[in-house]
Parts: sequence; C-alpha cells; structure tokens
Amino acid sequence: MAYYFDEPSRTFNEYLLVPGHTPASCVPTAVSLKTPLVKYRKGEEECPLSLNIPMVSAIMTAVSDDRMAVALATEGGLSFIYGNQSIEDEAAMVARVKDYKAGFVTSDANLSPDMTLADVVALKEEHGHSTMPVTDDGTAHGKLLGIVTGRDYRLSRMGLDEKVADFMTPREKLIVAPADTTLKVANDIIWDNKLNSLPIVDADDRLVALVFRKDYDSHKSNPNEMLDAHKRYMVGAGINSRDYAERVPALVEAGADVVCIDSSEGFSDWQKITIEWVREHYGDTVKIGAGNVVDADGFRFLAEAGADFVKIGIGGGSICITRETKGIGRGQATATIEVAKARDEYFRETGVYIPLCSDGGIVYDHHISLALAMGADFVMLGRYFARFDESPSNKVMVNGTYMKEYWGEGSARARNWQRYDLGGKKKNLTFEEGVDSYVPYAGSLKDNVDVTLLKLKSTMCNCGALTIPEFQDKAKLTLVSATSIVEGGAHDVLLKDKTPYVSNTMR
Repeated sequence: MAYYFDEPSRTFNEYLLVPGHTPASCVPTAVSLKTPLVKYRKGEEECPLSLNIPMVSAIMTAVSDDRMAVALATEGGLSFIYGNQSIEDEAAMVARVKDYKAGFVTSDANLSPDMTLADVVALKEEHGHSTMPVTDDGTAHGKLLGIVTGRDYRLSRMGLDEKVADFMTPREKLIVAPADTTLKVANDIIWDNKLNSLPIVDADDRLVALVFRKDYDSHKSNPNEMLDAHKRYMVGAGINSRDYAERVPALVEAGADVVCIDSSEGFSDWQKITIEWVREHYGDTVKIGAGNVVDADGFRFLAEAGADFVKIGIGGGSICITRETKGIGRGQATATIEVAKARDEYFRETGVYIPLCSDGGIVYDHHISLALAMGADFVMLGRYFARFDESPSNKVMVNGTYMKEYWGEGSARARNWQRYDLGGKKKNLTFEEGVDSYVPYAGSLKDNVDVTLLKLKSTMCNCGALTIPEFQDKAKLTLVSATSIVEGGAHDVLLKDKTPYVSNTMR
C-alpha cells in the first residue's frame, strides 16, 4: 500500500523564529552573508565557489538574462541564464556577462567613420553605451581611428546625417595603452590623465579592449561583487537533460562558472545521466547543480550521482500549478527541513558538504530568513526578481498600475517542455504546469535587494548570529496557528494607507 507521511506538508508561513540572546557585538553591519554554492570536503579551507549573498535568480525566461546577471552579480548574488533558448543565444548571453566587467572590455557598440550621428543614437539606444570606438571596419578589433563619447556631439545643434568622421575625437588626440598593459597600470593611466576610458591597442594599432573608470568606481562602491579570478562577473546557466552534450561545452567555452539542470523534478535517471556525462568529460572542473527534490531519498539520489548543489521545491512557485495539475509536490518548509537533515547526515557519513538551494514558496522577505534557518544555504527567486527594471520582461500598465509580465516555464507561453523530460522520443507535453501572469513593478534591483538583506541581517542578529551557519545552529523555530498568523499583521485598526504597512511582501 502507499506510504503516508506522519506530519502534514507545511509552508514557510506556518513558522516563526523565536528570538535568541543578542550580544552587543551582534549588529547588522557585522553580519556576513557569504555562503557556499557548490560542494566541498570537510577539512578544506573554503568552498571552491561561494556566494556573497544567499540569493540566486531563477532559470526563467522572464527573469534571468545577461542584464539581470550583471545586476545581481554586482550585489553579490548569481543569476542562472535561462536555457529555454538556442545554445548559441544562451552562450552569447553568458559571454556578454563575462565581458561586461573584465576590466578589459570588448566593445559591443562600434562605429566606422562613414556612419552617421543617427547610427550613434541608435547604437546608444540599443546598448546603453555613450562611449563608442571608431575603427576602420566598424568592428571591436579593427584599426583604431577615433572615439565618440557624449561630449563629441549635441543633438540640438547637429544633423543626424553628419558623418562620424567629422565629429569623433581622432586617434592622434587619444591616450592609448599597449596590449600588455596590466589592469592596475591601465587604471593609473586613467586617473593620471583624468580619462573616462582607455583604449588598449596592439602593435598594429588595432583595438583590443577598453578599460573604464566607472568599473573601478563600481567595484569600490560594491564590495560584495561576485568576481572570478580575472575580475569578471560570475554567472550560471541553465541546462536540460536532452541536449546537454552540445549545450554544456558551448556554455563552458563562453565562460559559465556553474551550470544547473533546469527540471521540475530531479529524482530521475535523466539527471543522473546528465551529471555522469559532465563528470566523464570535465571531471570536477565543471560545477553542476541538480534538482528539484522534496525529500531525503531525492537528495541522496542526486548527491550520490555527483551533484555540486541540490535544489529543493516542487509546486511552490507563484506561477507553478504542478500540484493542481498532477497532485505532485510538498510544502516548501517541510521539504527544506527534511532535505537539510538528509544533507547533514550525508555530511557526517562522507565528509562532503552539499549546499542546498530552496527554490519556490517564498512570498515575503522573512521567508528567506526561515529557509536559511531551516538549513538552506541560499534561495532561488523568480517572482522576486521579475519585478525589477533589470528583468527581461515587459513593463506594462494594468488598471492604472505598472506591472511586469511574468510567466512560468511550464506555461504555454514559455513552451519549455524539456524541463519536464520524462524520457523517450516525445518532447512535448499536452498540458501546462505554469501560468502567464503579472507582478507589481518594484523599481531597481539594488534598492530592493538592499532592503531585503537588511531585514535578513536584522533577523540574524535577533537570533544572536553573525553568519549563516551560526544562524542555522542557533535558530529556534515554532509552528504558528491560523489565529497567530492574523495576529502577526496589522489588525483591529483602520489603516490610513490601503497598502498594508507590512511591505515585506515582495510587492
């Protein structure tokens, strides 16, 4: 007969943290949110790949493109570029993230001398850059002839048909540096000469790259940036269990720091086969996450298959209808607690620590605190990030309010059926497991993430913890009744503002 779990399946909203002693040294500014992203062995000095904040963006078309990846890496998190696109397009997104802040940036907005001011305006609108090299062939590595910046033209006084050659700053007036210049020397040249950018050229005066003053300034004002050994932004990428043999090599070549199997259910041979292929061809040099699972058996299966991290959660996403459609899933709090216990047991047995990612079921900012306290090392968020300027979806007006479009990967709009792979030759499902929707527009990523992280740090201090492992060790959790949930919000008053003051909802 069927197996029945003794306890009900519970969500984050059914739990509260009970405060612990807060010593005087425990203040938000002293809290470290660094957390492991991939597995490591007990006794190693540190995890080979860690996050500076415990947040990653979901592998979703409406959430994670290269623009989101740059914005989140700037704050210390990591994006997983969506895999529901061609291999070439996904690899190109990864490459753009790696090139965005390499210190030495390959220009993606380039001019030839016979182009016009109209072309300059169009390129600026397309790429957002005001600095554009002028080369003999209009490519990123042609012979450098000059440069165009916002100081070289004024739209109110010039015609759009004016040639670039007539208003660019010519090569002979530019300060440049040779190809063997180090980043430190390049930044010194920029500062000594009060430049905004420095072209790097080879022996034939062909453009190699650009170094920007703003990148130096950006790093100083964003100390949590997720940077690799070459000072490039770090980025992840989604893969599936069908075309991995072609997709993984392309993503690795493009510079992806980690990949993750994007699937609605990870307790399957298809994920094991995918992981085994990666290990056979790349050993441990390519880091791969897997999931999703909701119990100890699923975790153990993926751990033994060789996953570098494991994602938890089925049916808890705001746009997911898997539980309604198929009757499959588990409350996110219960799933996180059980899988974390299995992870800890595996760690005691093997000495290998496998990080956990709680994916789905997070409605309020404080649910992130609960997920971490229950044993997750980081959380994956879709709706949260979909609300921001940096997400790739459209901003629209709905009933007088700005919204952002947001749809599930199992919806008819995404048609991402490979993430529901059940083997065989058939690649299409005949029913949906996700919806097409809107989420309230919330502005910039940075402003919102700053507030969310401040709440998390404050909660950790209330529990007397300065690190996530200490938080997990000291956390005390209690179940709450339906009545106490009501008591936890504004009640028995007439609110002056129709919007509840508890704006920790992910607006």
